[in-house]
Amino acid sequence: MSILETMETIATQENVELSPVSQQPTLRESVNTAIQNYFSQLDGQQPSELYDMVLAEVEAPLLERVMEYTRGNQTKAAIILGLNRGTLRKKLKIYGLN
Repeated sequence: MSILETMETIATQENVELSPVSQQPTLRESVNTAIQNYFSQLDGQQPSELYDMVLAEVEAPLLERVMEYTRGNQTKAAIILGLNRGTLRKKLKIYGLN
């Protein structure tokens, strides 16, 4: 199970401390729980390249939603994300979102 899949099911499968305002787990709480769940499912296997895996799992949907929000406007998306437009274009290509 990927970290993203784990994060999507946390609210229904885990007893997560909910933030008082929205009654939904915060992103930080969801990531924390997902990583704890990931480690608990390793069954003795040694994880590797966890940092890159987590970033890829979070970065792709982040880029998708921002591009959707800006209706495909890469300049606006780059500003929202705090990235150089060239960097954004490179990341969109990596994830097949161009």
